Amino acid sequence: MKPPLSSVAVFCGSNFGAAPEYAVAAAQLGTLLAQRSLTLVYGGTHKGLMGVVADAALAAGGTVVGVITQRLHDRGHLHDGLTRHEIAPDMRARKARMSELADAFIALPGGLGTLEELLEAATLTQLGDHQKACAALDVRGFYCPLRALLETATDEGFLKPEHRDMFVIETDPARLLDALAAWTPPTVSKWIGQPGS
Repeated sequence: MKPPLSSVAVFCGSNFGAAPEYAVAAAQLGTLLAQRSLTLVYGGTHKGLMGVVADAALAAGGTVVGVITQRLHDRGHLHDGLTRHEIAPDMRARKARMSELADAFIALPGGLGTLEELLEAATLTQLGDHQKACAALDVRGFYCPLRALLETATDEGFLKPEHRDMFVIETDPARLLDALAAWTPPTVSKWIGQPGS
């Protein structure tokens, strides 16, 4: 039986985005994580949506763990109100440590780093390196293109339907957290039509 969630890593932009709905959604998610006694693990900065989700979780009495790189720490980007923080030597070590600390992953809207973090976590789930759910909070249709790309990858024979469908993509933070709690890992290998896989 799968153990209950106790911590969630949130990947998100260090910018605020072009519309206020992004910050509203980040705050809603942070508040809900705290209300459900889920530890927020995130990149440790006060910048952009990262600061918003951390501030909301802290304001609601939640536990927030930041994992920040040495370079960003040295530039003064560390959020000064965190429950605790760790300093990682670089981005690769930061991602690995966040993965160790988290039971599941959620991506809010963001840029290259956010997308890369989400897809790396999902790849590790696909390969069976861990059995952790990967989700995206779809604010303003931000993740509709990702959903379409996953469909194309499946249609073109690069991705199994089970791996396409393992992504949790929801517009509502509460439904998203419910889906993460109910999630079960796929049980198929990644290879398609190849013997010995």
